[in-house]
Amino acid sequence: MARTARRHRTGPTGSIPRRTLLLGSAVAAMGAAAATGCSRVASGNALDRLRSQGTVRLGIAGEVPYGYVDAQGEFTGEAPELAKVVFKRLGIGRIQPVATDFASLIPGLNSQQFDVVSAGMYINKERCEQVIFSDPEYQMLDSFIVRKGNPKNLRSYEDVVRTGARVATGSGYAQIDHAVAAGYPEKDIVILQDQVAGLNAVESGRVDAFVTTALTTREVVKKSTKAEATAPFAAVVDGKKKIDGGGFAFRPTDTELRDAFNAEIHTMKKSGELFRILRPFGFTEAEMTTLTAEELCR
Repeated sequence: MARTARRHRTGPTGSIPRRTLLLGSAVAAMGAAAATGCSRVASGNALDRLRSQGTVRLGIAGEVPYGYVDAQGEFTGEAPELAKVVFKRLGIGRIQPVATDFASLIPGLNSQQFDVVSAGMYINKERCEQVIFSDPEYQMLDSFIVRKGNPKNLRSYEDVVRTGARVATGSGYAQIDHAVAAGYPEKDIVILQDQVAGLNAVESGRVDAFVTTALTTREVVKKSTKAEATAPFAAVVDGKKKIDGGGFAFRPTDTELRDAFNAEIHTMKKSGELFRILRPFGFTEAEMTTLTAEELCR
């Protein structure tokens, strides 16, 4: 994560229809075309430039509930909805979504396809070597999507290793590293397009579990009659339980933009406004955090 804006109406209600994914691909294609047409490397202060343009391009990855395009073709998710509020306060009134595969978010950011990654992306040491992050807006544990009744009794990565269960996750998700840290062979991890494909794979019996964030699993299985989400658990990495945090990613040169964004996030945390924005998307108070990007980058 794993790796990774919503409408102003209600929160997520479950899995994403395939037409949504097709629409997301179409948006990605338009974004890539736009990036190709404007291939000059941006220069100067990013915040001033974006204020002058009046538009910020947000990279999203089509993952409920972090950032995706819904069945009505609306750009939504916790991260994009938060972005709408913050960037408006920074003097940037228009949000332009650019949908892409999760693994392409950081490369796309650094190649100017978009200005900010707005996908609830986990902050970790490897990613911190490529981009700079805002402080996280939430903290999160992992969870499995499994068949009803959890026939293999999978409640941790260690259980997956012990039972030899077939496990899947998404491209570029942090859960790949979490599974490997527990001793699961990386070559045996099935990589699927997204959490909807993961749900389908579990329901059909092609895999025993699809692993992603606890929030994603509990939202995706809501309408399923064949699958359920396990209780959230912390991955054990280097002998320590790991709690991840998701934030916005910026190009390393855009420190002024990141710092201005951070200032707004801190104000919203103190006032409770941040939780009010995230709550409709399934977040709980237990998933609010005081972690910093500096801590998570270590």
